[in-house]
Amino acid sequence: MAQYPPNYTWIMSQFKNVIDAHQAFGKALHEAGPIDEKHAQLIQLAGAAASRSEGAVHSHINRALAAGAQPDEIYHALVLLSSTIGFPNAAAALAWAKDVIDAGND
Repeated sequence: MAQYPPNYTWIMSQFKNVIDAHQAFGKALHEAGPIDEKHAQLIQLAGAAASRSEGAVHSHINRALAAGAQPDEIYHALVLLSSTIGFPNAAAALAWAKDVIDAGND
């Protein structure tokens, strides 16, 4: 079973039907087209970085790694955002990515 952050686990315990529907929606989105899992996670990572959601950035980095993305692909995906979301926002996402990737290399 996947390991979730404490807040997400709490939400799951309080709103199981909502989380089940949310997860089913996410599954349907992934199955709706030809984009493979690695690239889907990199796209969702970009969206998480653009919305400055540290938790979602962490989640999509872990999912991208599990789908076969390499750290340099993750860092490149995030640095590409500099001209779109601004360098400070991209730099924040890069720092969050480094935290996750470094923790996995311990």
